[in-house]
Amino acid sequence: MKLFSGTISTIERALDYSSLKQKVISQNIANVDTPNYKAKDVNFKEVFQLALIGSMEANKSDVRHYDFKGRTSPLPGEVTRKNVSYNHNGNSVDLDKEMSDLATNQIYYNAMIERMSGKFSSLQTVIRGGK
Repeated sequence: MKLFSGTISTIERALDYSSLKQKVISQNIANVDTPNYKAKDVNFKEVFQLALIGSMEANKSDVRHYDFKGRTSPLPGEVTRKNVSYNHNGNSVDLDKEMSDLATNQIYYNAMIERMSGKFSSLQTVIRGGK
């Protein structure tokens, strides 16, 4: 019997994504003046699909059916932005875009923290018996 729904684990994976995104943005900002450095990013679509696959369970009625848990890695790797150069030295970091992404990621992270806090608050209400 599952005590909790998959929501908490999904929020945990969303926080993992946000943490990875923060790390990648920080690396990009730190290397803004490094010659020939190519900016990196995190593929949200792939992270989202992995989160959905990881939280889905299904019974196979035939051996020819696909497994839902085909991949075990909770997070994909970084994606390098290629064929882009913003500076004369071959660097592809756009500081304005990185700062914008940083602010967006912070808002996303705070929203996930609020959602997790709400889940724990609901659990606390249930444990107290609705009081």
